[in-house]
Amino acid sequence: MSDVTGKTVLITGASRGIGEATARLFAREGANVVLTARSEAAIDEIALDIGETAMAVACDVARYGDMHRAVEQAIGRFGGLDILIGNAGVIEPVAMLAESDPEAWGAAIDINLKGVYHGMRAAMPPMIRQGHGTIITISSGAAHNALDGWSHYCASKAGAAMMTKAAHLEGAAQGLRIMGLSPGTVATQMQREIKASGVNPVSEMNWEDHIPAEWPARALLWMCGAAADPFLGQELALRDEALRKAVGLI
Repeated sequence: MSDVTGKTVLITGASRGIGEATARLFAREGANVVLTARSEAAIDEIALDIGETAMAVACDVARYGDMHRAVEQAIGRFGGLDILIGNAGVIEPVAMLAESDPEAWGAAIDINLKGVYHGMRAAMPPMIRQGHGTIITISSGAAHNALDGWSHYCASKAGAAMMTKAAHLEGAAQGLRIMGLSPGTVATQMQREIKASGVNPVSEMNWEDHIPAEWPARALLWMCGAAADPFLGQELALRDEALRKAVGLI
């Protein structure tokens, strides 16, 4: 596994699911963790449980000012920012395109796509100044395959995947490591929302069909090390047996 001892990682959407599992794993491996989410009470509790190497910053990724402030606070507290994991995302409201609410549809784009941009825009300048940094975007199979009721999610994830490639194109020569992770279906609150919608084949999956949140967390840790360098600028899929083997999940 990667050595993240003493490194600082900022994780968006860290109040539960993949974000929380990642914060806890990185902290156990010796990293300083900055948890961000709109759910202030939840991230405060997680940070308190982790201890002195954790900091919670209430943040709405849909607002650039919030993300800029979170990055500045991370640097102020820990002296720098080494890793950004763009994990925040929403699936609601699931709705057929012709029946969707324009405001709600746009709000999902603000979080899933603009939120990733806001994180990159806030983190890239200080990372470039220090000459290094890793940025990982949580992607989805929905970025590449359309699904009923998910026009907002598919479109935003596709945009975020392409933006990650663009960030790599611009940042690699300046010392930045940028890539994406498609974790597959994960046993999180999002899957409960999908199940409740009853729309498209994903909602028909059983709970035991989903992988635990700790699996993508371990993949993210592995991606922060040199072993993942051949995949910079790419999107890795946790459904890939070779990746699972490399991460130690088989």
